[in-house]
Amino acid sequence: MDANALIAAAQADTGLTDLGDDRILEGLDILVNSLNSEARLTERGMASTIQRISQAISNRLRVIDYLKQHPELLERPIEKPMFVFGLPRTGTTLVINLLNADPSRRAFLRWESMDSVPPVKKGELSTDPRCLAEQEKLNLSVKYAPHISAMHHEDADSPSECQFSMAASLCAQLYDSNAHIPSYHDWFLYKADYRPAFEYQKKLFHVLQEHEGGRWTLKNPWHPLFLNDLTAVYPDAQLVMTHRDPAEVVGSACSLVKNVRMMMSDHVDPKDVAANLLETFDLMIARQDAYRAEHGQDSIHDILYTDLLRDPVGEMKKLYDRYDEPFTEEVENSMRAFLANNQQGKHGKHHYTLEEFGLTKEGVRAHFRDYCERYGIALPV
Repeated sequence: MDANALIAAAQADTGLTDLGDDRILEGLDILVNSLNSEARLTERGMASTIQRISQAISNRLRVIDYLKQHPELLERPIEKPMFVFGLPRTGTTLVINLLNADPSRRAFLRWESMDSVPPVKKGELSTDPRCLAEQEKLNLSVKYAPHISAMHHEDADSPSECQFSMAASLCAQLYDSNAHIPSYHDWFLYKADYRPAFEYQKKLFHVLQEHEGGRWTLKNPWHPLFLNDLTAVYPDAQLVMTHRDPAEVVGSACSLVKNVRMMMSDHVDPKDVAANLLETFDLMIARQDAYRAEHGQDSIHDILYTDLLRDPVGEMKKLYDRYDEPFTEEVENSMRAFLANNQQGKHGKHHYTLEEFGLTKEGVRAHFRDYCERYGIALPV
């Protein structure tokens, strides 16, 4: 894999050359070098990774070019976007899907994260040919890898993690999840400048809302890593964090990452997966604590996973009240309809154990005890 060749291929594919910001080249170089020297990808894994990176760069080229042709789109505001985050597997998907049921909101959909230009026409978020083509791919994935769908299911028109927009800036945790790349992992956690990724993301949202607007409502578990950069780009952002028993979080997240990496490499060490995620989770907690220390404890609205499962609509009402948003009868009915059609476990049950990652429930809970006490996360006695 060669960084220059990836860019050249994307430029040849699109007929475009302007990346919009050369600062992203640092992340590309580090990612490519790490993949080449550390990931031990299979031939299939290498081909898939090249395709994924090339697709992200190609999409970026098209977005930048579209804005050049339609600069007036940058004048349409993005006001009070809501960002949902938290350690993975803490209920962020349920929260974003409930919020997406609100007709006034606008989520970042899976299919448009991969093929954004031209922006979707009014009323075609679920019927655009690109959406239908992506759904066909997902249907095959469910058929041949149902265990992945059981862990984390998305349809083509489902709200997706907005880190897929950051992938086009080569600064996204998804690369760290997909392969064992410790050099990139270290750069991403401790050295990367996240601001360019958020600046591009905002430009992308300006494009996507041309015909289908609404209050942007987004989710990415990893946002606690870079809240200062997020709020520098979106100064009126509304922040929401979910919390769950870490023993459930760590085991589920480790299992998901392990299974994704096994699709790319024949050399996946479960203990390495656990070490990677524990380090990342510790940093996520520390950085969001630091953000609250600077901006106030209530600068982030908290939702406990246990409360969310017990009364999901009630928790959404609390969230709307927190940010003085109208919780209308239409919104409530739409959320209840979503819940009725999407029971937990609909796509299968996710099976895992902490022991396969060299961990125990007692050890994980002890590791995160301070975090649990600060945020009122109830643990079994």
